[in-house]
Amino acid sequence: MAEQSSSPAEFAVFDCDLDAAWTERYLEAPRLAVDTEAMGLIHGRDRLCLVQIADAEDRVACVRIGLGQTEALNLKRLFEASTVEKVFHFARFDVAALAAGLGIDVNPVFCTKVGSRLGRTYTPRHGLKDLVMELVGVELDKGAQSSDWGRVDELTDAQLAYAANDVRYLLPARERLEQMLRREGRWDLAQRCFQCVPVVAELDRLRFHQIFEH
Repeated sequence: MAEQSSSPAEFAVFDCDLDAAWTERYLEAPRLAVDTEAMGLIHGRDRLCLVQIADAEDRVACVRIGLGQTEALNLKRLFEASTVEKVFHFARFDVAALAAGLGIDVNPVFCTKVGSRLGRTYTPRHGLKDLVMELVGVELDKGAQSSDWGRVDELTDAQLAYAANDVRYLLPARERLEQMLRREGRWDLAQRCFQCVPVVAELDRLRFHQIFEH
């Protein structure tokens, strides 16, 4: 088991939006890891507080979303860029949070939780910590998971480190999952599932649940 690196290769914190330089840098990447932090799990009630992004070069940016903020034009341009795959863990939540909080229609999407459920059928453990431990060999510290993300101007070093590490290992995990899904003949199915994520996220925002049930 490897310890998580103490800090990313590059790390920056922005208020309200990415700056132009980081946006252009990220737009050149074929894929990015993305995560969000919010005040809770109910879209529309619990506001979006933080957006974290990492690329394959371990360059991590955290964007603090202001109280009452409704747009972030550079984030919107980046997350809606068709040339950049956005990799999430449990994408339906983050995609819905970005739509509800900033009016961003994220696409295309890769969800490591969906990929894990399709590929790692030998285990019921599909949380990020278990996934990264097995596929990347890094043990994540989840101590700051449940904390007050709304105090964006006063986020602690522990909160920022937690937020950064939640995206730093998603891209290598995604690569391992693709290999597994291709090997098991489920890659095409996974791709179709990822295409459904924005629709499921919209249903979540509109409070429609279990509409496919009898």
